[in-house]
Amino acid sequence: MATSADRTPSSVDLTGELEVLGRITDSSNLAVLARVSTLPGGHVIYKPVRGERPLWDFPDGTLAGREVAAEVVSSLGGWDVVPPTVLRDGPLGPGSVQVWIGDPFDPVADDVVVDLVPEGRTPTGWRAVLDGETPGGSAVTVVHSGADDVRSLAVLDAVLNNSDRKGSHCLRDADGRLWAIDHGVTFSPTPKLRTVLWGWAGEPLAEADVDRLVRLRRALEDDASLDRLLALLPDDDVEALAMRVASLLERGVHPFPSPDWPSVPWPPL
Repeated sequence: MATSADRTPSSVDLTGELEVLGRITDSSNLAVLARVSTLPGGHVIYKPVRGERPLWDFPDGTLAGREVAAEVVSSLGGWDVVPPTVLRDGPLGPGSVQVWIGDPFDPVADDVVVDLVPEGRTPTGWRAVLDGETPGGSAVTVVHSGADDVRSLAVLDAVLNNSDRKGSHCLRDADGRLWAIDHGVTFSPTPKLRTVLWGWAGEPLAEADVDRLVRLRRALEDDASLDRLLALLPDDDVEALAMRVASLLERGVHPFPSPDWPSVPWPPL
């Protein structure tokens, strides 16, 4: 992937001619694989606003903006785990365009971040999330990597109020770098955190993540940063974002699952 060595959006030009290659059939909303003429050798995923399914808990036509806002917040706080993403026009109308991680025609899944293991057999260095049963009746445990970058992603998800962090949304590229995708259902002002990355619930935040939260809090006090987010999100969502950052810093621990909202997405992987 052309940008695996450089995460910064400013280094990636997604303004060129957008060529649609085909639809991604397992996506719940319209999503297409495409090329951008200014991204040699790379692919993008293009999610047109016109293909968004109406949701009862998110305003219509806002998912593409949330995809882009997640990348903005990731960058502002220094997480830098969301691939470069922009809101732009295309053959199917305006939508989000995000750099595709890896080769869409030759996916590599050797270094998974979330996995299933036989019940109770959590590997060393991994964290158990929940026990379950496969369709065939086998008892299993959902586990995720205990790596520092995955822990930081769990904090970012709490910041974003991510209501759909599945295992398949956590990727490592050929260099082993962690990336996070699929952020259409984020930033709700109502608490909705639903994730598979609960392994640190209640534990103190790592110092590096406290630093990222402080950096983000300062960015949210900057008019230019606020204007970027307000161009992508409703005002209430941006206000709630600032409140979540303040709450995480005040409490200093990873959040617990809420009893008022399903805490793990389905399917978890």
